[in-house]
Amino acid sequence: MENNQKQPKVKKQFKGIKSSGLVMAACLVLALVIFKFVLGNPHNFMNDDPNNHPIDGNLLGLIYKGGFIVPIIQTLLLTVLALSVERFFAIKSAQGKGKLDKFVAELKASLSKNDLAGAKALCDKQQGSVANVVTSTLIKYAEVEEDKTLSKEQQILAIQKEVEEATALELPMLSQNLPIIATIVTLGTLMGLLGTVIGMIKSFASLAGAGGTDSIALSAGISEALINTAFGIATGALAVISYNLFTSKIDTITYCIDEVGFSIVQTFAASHK
Repeated sequence: MENNQKQPKVKKQFKGIKSSGLVMAACLVLALVIFKFVLGNPHNFMNDDPNNHPIDGNLLGLIYKGGFIVPIIQTLLLTVLALSVERFFAIKSAQGKGKLDKFVAELKASLSKNDLAGAKALCDKQQGSVANVVTSTLIKYAEVEEDKTLSKEQQILAIQKEVEEATALELPMLSQNLPIIATIVTLGTLMGLLGTVIGMIKSFASLAGAGGTDSIALSAGISEALINTAFGIATGALAVISYNLFTSKIDTITYCIDEVGFSIVQTFAASHK
């Protein structure tokens, strides 16, 4: 293999959305629109007045009574949903076209037979992050194999370094936006608790009001407390599920990269005495 051989182009894959701030801004606008025109629709309330009680059994009006905290929690909920969909496609693209475990097994079989051409063909077919790392490492494999100035130990170190560098280029893309989802795990619950506290304050304020108990203000305060608690818990729970699911998938990809990287190094060591 010639030293001046051109490196094959790595096929493009979906890298994900980098502007997470724009995603959150769009979710905030959508949340405000939903809060104002869907939840706050006058038809959801008695006498078509949002200041009155919601019509019996009308869930949208009941949620609207949660107050100004509702669109904030809605923003967090919509952000989790949007970034979860984004991460799903990004990680699916990183896994490649075929089943990852089958690809790794076939790749190791080719490497055990020192069939580098077959391994490259598998990578071209699979694509994804693992295939990108392997392709880059196999190119380095061919380069150090032809470099007679390096000792065997130096050649192995060069291959190992290439695995590490190629991996370092791929992994940040996989975990992109996950810290935001992890933050919403706590923030969603805290916003729910804040809404609960605000609602209870209104409830106790109505009890202390002059002229007896204001039943409307009391019920509104309790509704605000309960709605925000439910929304906050739901948002936090969804964020936890999303974060753990995608972290597990990233760990699987990382393990596969480590496994095939070790196999390549072992193949070189075994075939170059």
